[in-house]
Amino acid sequence: MNLMTNEKRYNTLNNYYKLIFNSKVFKVSLNANFTCPNIINNHGCTFCLEGSGEYAGNPNDSLKEQFISIKNKMHKKWPSAKYIAYFQANTNTNAEIDYLKNLYEEALVLDENIVGLSISTRPDCISIELMDYFEELSKRTFLTIELGLQTIHDDTLKLINRGHTYLEFKDCVTELRKRNVSVVVHIINGLPNESKEMMISTVKDINKLDIQGIKIHLLHIMKNTKLGYDYLKNPFKSLTQKEYTDIVCDQLEILNKNIIIHRLTGDAPKEALIEPLWSLRKFVVINEIDKEMRKRDSYQGCLE
Repeated sequence: MNLMTNEKRYNTLNNYYKLIFNSKVFKVSLNANFTCPNIINNHGCTFCLEGSGEYAGNPNDSLKEQFISIKNKMHKKWPSAKYIAYFQANTNTNAEIDYLKNLYEEALVLDENIVGLSISTRPDCISIELMDYFEELSKRTFLTIELGLQTIHDDTLKLINRGHTYLEFKDCVTELRKRNVSVVVHIINGLPNESKEMMISTVKDINKLDIQGIKIHLLHIMKNTKLGYDYLKNPFKSLTQKEYTDIVCDQLEILNKNIIIHRLTGDAPKEALIEPLWSLRKFVVINEIDKEMRKRDSYQGCLE
């Protein structure tokens, strides 16, 4: 698959959606008030601020209310847009299977312009029974399962208290792909004690798996997190913008050219962010990555 242009020298999610749906498509972040088993049982990931999905909807509102609130903002500019219901906050498979089935089916019929579901979860929190349901569901709608990995290095996974191993992640991907369910992996650049070579090796190993999409994040050091407390006591070096740009471009150059890029950097609440403050200028970060790829005259997968 090649959705690249001279401006965007990698397969963007926007272009992929246009190819599949022939329309502008938005992911609508929904908050179904899930918890995270790693927070409940293991104090949570060291970098995590009250679970992922800070920009998801208000859990006190119904799914319908959350969806309509966001759709109304988008509809004015893109009246013919389509939508993917995105269960983003915390671990969105952390419940009994009958409850989950009812929830996902409800989301599919929130609006006639919903064309799919995206479900964010952990690789150690999807039962075989739920995977079997996902296999059936993927035949009826556009379904992607987003799995947090962060790094392939087990020493780092232990350090950041992820609560699972790389092997558990690989096993989960294998089972989902046996059922032809699309998988998007999340990784983080700049984790403590990780060298540039380690970050590159994470992408090299991802290439060996049957992955359909990737989200590349920058480590955000935030207040009221274990990582934030540790950083304030004993500051460690965080990535500069130039270092991050170079690492991401190196990763893109070796990334399988069929993988869709869902994200090249993340968001952090300004009031909670300790470092790196340059990451608040998200569009500048992305523009610098695009400029560097053009400067190198390189494309996603050119060095695969």
